[in-house]
Amino acid sequence: MKRALLLTLTFIAALFFISCAGEAVNNKPANANTANTNAAKTTAPAPTKEALMALETKAFEAWKNKDTKFWEGFLVDNYVGLDEHGKRVDKAGVIKMITEDKCEITKSAFSDEQMTPAGADAAIVTYKIAYEGKCGTQTLPPAMWSTSVYVRSGDTWKGAYHNEAMIIDPSAKSDAGTKPPPPPAEKKDEKKAAPETKSANAPDDKTPAPAEDPYIAVVKKGWEAWKNRDAKALGDSLAKDFVMINPLGSRLDSAGAVKGWSEQKCEIKNVSFDDAKSTAFGKDMAIVTLKGNAEGTCDGKPVPSLIGTYLLVKDGDNWKAAMIFESPVM
Repeated sequence: MKRALLLTLTFIAALFFISCAGEAVNNKPANANTANTNAAKTTAPAPTKEALMALETKAFEAWKNKDTKFWEGFLVDNYVGLDEHGKRVDKAGVIKMITEDKCEITKSAFSDEQMTPAGADAAIVTYKIAYEGKCGTQTLPPAMWSTSVYVRSGDTWKGAYHNEAMIIDPSAKSDAGTKPPPPPAEKKDEKKAAPETKSANAPDDKTPAPAEDPYIAVVKKGWEAWKNRDAKALGDSLAKDFVMINPLGSRLDSAGAVKGWSEQKCEIKNVSFDDAKSTAFGKDMAIVTLKGNAEGTCDGKPVPSLIGTYLLVKDGDNWKAAMIFESPVM
């Protein structure tokens, strides 16, 4: 968890939603972190909202007090996080940031708490948090959506992911901080180089490309469904229990997410992805993080790049999204 270190401190005007569609995944990707955080299965009951919010409160106080000993035991070893620039942060990185941050919180309050189950061994808590205070010279936003993922570890529950997003007042929307990246420079005509002589050790042209991480492939398929305005595929991609924090800082269920995607007037020519990575938690859950880019417009506005987190859960032979968290790239 990163708390105020990960806060989005500029107003967001992006009217953009993306999604993640499910497809069968039968093999674990070679590059995925597959530490089995819930290997010690128990018959312990599912957590309650109250129990997880009690953990959130303890974590919040430990962050304010720079209690790194608490965080060492609270986070799973393969914890996944993102900073405000979309860079992945692991457990060691979080603890380092806790010791170095310059936040002074004078008051805080939680509200609108909600727990969303994610299979038998994981749960998502989302809630509003109101801050009073500063991080360095920056005054904190008055309200944020907070999202945490917990996984079962024996008889306890530990933090596997955390992020926060500012809540936007639609009546006060601004284009500040949401300008799309500049278009790529036009390629200049270059003289054609002489063909290179192929080395005896060079790979053969028929050598197959490395297999794509199947969890990342699931998320990319969802972006394609969004680009193609395939409402059915979007709906089918979401788990029965689903929650989303969208780029405007709103919490949505599956019906609200599909409605938002379907009602937008988008003309997208192409989608692309940067820094896509996955982490598997046991055999039934994985977290994918990436930066998604779309060439085109939604409601007449250029689409900004998004930092996305996608919590996937196994549903029969398919993988579906139980949680989506997105924010514009800073």
